[in-house]
Amino acid sequence: MSKQGATVWMTGLPSSGKSAIAGVVHRKLLDRGVPTELLDGAQVRESLSKGLGFSREDREANVRRIGYVAKLLSRNGVVAICAAVSPYRATRDEVRANVTNFIEVYVECPVAVAESRDTERRYERARLGEIEEFTGVNAPYEPPERAEVHIRSDVENVESAAAKVLRTLEMLSIIPPAPNEEWAQQEEDIRRRLSALGYI
Repeated sequence: MSKQGATVWMTGLPSSGKSAIAGVVHRKLLDRGVPTELLDGAQVRESLSKGLGFSREDREANVRRIGYVAKLLSRNGVVAICAAVSPYRATRDEVRANVTNFIEVYVECPVAVAESRDTERRYERARLGEIEEFTGVNAPYEPPERAEVHIRSDVENVESAAAKVLRTLEMLSIIPPAPNEEWAQQEEDIRRRLSALGYI
């Protein structure tokens, strides 16, 4: 069982790999018996945020709605994993201020790599003017300045990225450590980041 709830907020460009990493983290937490829920931005848009567009105001409303659900989950001992582009730093910081144990995960990915993964051709269609206000083409993305976890999804695979998130949660005492895990490759990088942020 988790020791306490948390909100793991994965942010990055469209097709940067957020949902894939979030899915692996979610599955591994379930395997450990940790209470967890996955809130994927695209799926939330089809339910809780149905009818919202992609203006700045609508994007911020979507992020706030995901954040509100995460707040309810995390304060009740659940690890809420949120995967959403959430392009505006101020809105993410607003969510951080309102939830329990906000852990920001920056899934960094070059636009060219993200576009190569985009099976729906949204980047291409945005450049052609078919999609307005598409993050990474004709709408801005503001990367985190002090994310608890920084993933380079163009050079790290999904399993390695998920392991980095899980080890960070362990080192912050959000979840108990798993036995017999090999963390040496990432341990020092995680420790340096958490130390720089004042956690340890």
